[in-house]
Amino acid sequence: MKLYFYGADRAVTGSCHCVEINGKRILVDCGLQQGQDELDNTVLPFAPGQIDYVLITHAHIDHTGRVPLLIKQGFCGQILTTRLTAKLMEIMLLDSAHIQESDAEYMNRKGERAGREPVEPLYTIVDAQNVSKYVRTCEYEQTVPLCEGVEVTFTDAGHLLGSASITMKLCEDGVEKTVVFSGDIGNVNQPIIRDPQLLHAADYVVTESTYGDRNHAPVWSYTEELAALIDETLSRGGNVVIPSFAVGRTQELLYFIREIKDQGLVKSVKDFPVYIDSPLAKAATTVFCGDLNGYLDEEALELVKDGTSMFSFPNLHLIETTEESRLLNANTDPKVIISASGMCDAGRIRHHLKHNLWRSNSAVVFVGFQAQGTLGRRLLDGEKSVKMFGEEIAVQAKIINYPGLSSHADHDHLVEWIEAFDPKPQQVFVVHGDAEVSLAYAQELVGKGFAATAPLYTACYDLAGNMLLEAGYQPERKHTEAQTRANSLYGKLLAAGDALLALIRRSKGMSNKDVASFTSQINNLIEKWSK
Repeated sequence: MKLYFYGADRAVTGSCHCVEINGKRILVDCGLQQGQDELDNTVLPFAPGQIDYVLITHAHIDHTGRVPLLIKQGFCGQILTTRLTAKLMEIMLLDSAHIQESDAEYMNRKGERAGREPVEPLYTIVDAQNVSKYVRTCEYEQTVPLCEGVEVTFTDAGHLLGSASITMKLCEDGVEKTVVFSGDIGNVNQPIIRDPQLLHAADYVVTESTYGDRNHAPVWSYTEELAALIDETLSRGGNVVIPSFAVGRTQELLYFIREIKDQGLVKSVKDFPVYIDSPLAKAATTVFCGDLNGYLDEEALELVKDGTSMFSFPNLHLIETTEESRLLNANTDPKVIISASGMCDAGRIRHHLKHNLWRSNSAVVFVGFQAQGTLGRRLLDGEKSVKMFGEEIAVQAKIINYPGLSSHADHDHLVEWIEAFDPKPQQVFVVHGDAEVSLAYAQELVGKGFAATAPLYTACYDLAGNMLLEAGYQPERKHTEAQTRANSLYGKLLAAGDALLALIRRSKGMSNKDVASFTSQINNLIEKWSK
């Protein structure tokens, strides 16, 4: 009965953890590494063909973005998640695959001129479409017997439509343990979705720590604050550009803007146009308008019962094609543009930033977490010039951060969530946060009487014996493209070594002849490369 840490360990993105029990291996999430968290997304630190199940906490790409790669590299088991996460994940993975293909095409056009070898996309649209064949769904609080000695229950985490914390009840050789994976814990008082549901019993808890060192501003002020910013910017002839995650955050913004328009809070351009420039956001909004029984908060349910559309208002435009997107920047009328990706590392938002960052009368509004190393974080950190599409762009637009709109729990609500466990768990593992934040939050929990630690990448913990088996290591994270290219081969070597070690551990029970042959091959390899 073991727990492995394969992603978002002293990092924010790339969530991936694994429980090994009764000869089965169960992944919890398989996310894409983003920004400076990236090691090498093409390399998984385990053998995909030896994973039996994948449990998905929610649809965001930093939790699901390598599932198509997992299948492409040999996984043929079962994926379990909530009904609405399955729908949103299908949409998001198709969008991610489109970005992977587009990025590879762009790099190959540049690389061909430079004489570089062509690159392959991480996965294709066909790979993303293939995921649904493996997906099985459940509802909140439904106990699902997964395999021998394992029952799982998904509980509303209040982070995104369909998001969940996952409780795993484990039994092996007469030893019973309960492990809770928090997933991403939601903020409180968000529009549309419910507050996170508290859990109370676990032997082990794996908890996120994204905002483990700070609190959000009060959410109640944002309708008026956002209205004031839109009013000021449009009155000066500028655009309000909002990088937004297409699933969840964009729908919340539409909810707020509908309120702004209903209350007439913008005076300069009363019927101001709003453009949602994201086919993904358009597709996701249809899910938000579907069968939401068991997923909405009370206020949203009242809107639905009343027949009021939560996301519709006059002068709202959903942009579909690339040509329509380009024309937005040729249109000089003041407007609000909401576009993905939320951290500005890909997608159409980069074109809108290129056309607006240099304009002192425009504003760029961030409404979600920006990971270290992403363009969004660099802008928030005050960079005066950024390079985009081979061109240096001066940053003269007003840069605004509304952290209170985050869909993540802040520090105090993270503490409230973990303190709901009574008695205290045997061990709390702090993950999904910048390294310094994870370490600080783990130390704070120790001060509150918890046994807590921020595990390293590839660490292994014995759940039956409550002890660390392998410490793991702190990999060198991505900082620049040059460093990434230089380190990628070494990263693949380390990952291959981790996969080999995992294979050795699972070789117990092989015939003596096979063990001897395997050992001989490894010794020959060691002898060859030691010279």
